[in-house]
Amino acid sequence: MTRRIVLTGTPGTGKTTVSELVAERTGLDVVHLNDEIRDEKLYTERDAERDSLVADVEAIESWLGEWDGIVESHLSHLLDADEAVVLRCHPEELEARLRERGESEAKARENAESEALDVVLSEAVDRFGTEAVYEIDTTDRTPEAVADDVVAAIEGEMEPRAGAVNFIDYL
Repeated sequence: MTRRIVLTGTPGTGKTTVSELVAERTGLDVVHLNDEIRDEKLYTERDAERDSLVADVEAIESWLGEWDGIVESHLSHLLDADEAVVLRCHPEELEARLRERGESEAKARENAESEALDVVLSEAVDRFGTEAVYEIDTTDRTPEAVADDVVAAIEGEMEPRAGAVNFIDYL
């Protein structure tokens, strides 16, 4: 049976680390979409101000073809899939994680504000509906514990949930 799962969330929520653990536990293949966007030139331009690539979603979908497994990226919820797992993290912790890995203060703050405003979650719910979105908070949790929840979600051992995490206090 083909399963197409997107693992998404604001940069810094733990998607890459968690996706590897989930792959080990489930045997599902993982596509690290941001790497592929860069390596396969699946972008329309480089945004110099943000130091990022502007993804070409049509080119990405064409490159993926009839895929199955997990696609991991802060953009993966823009793709057609069966389910979306959205990783969340308190904006203060998220900002610290991003600064620790070398992001500028402005970029870290922009992502923290995006997280506080539920931007990725809202986009995922708009695309998939609440019946196919699993929101998982990664704040103060180990990657292994988060991976346990992701596996439970994709194996049907957890009910879909969206809107349970609230970081509006950050603003």
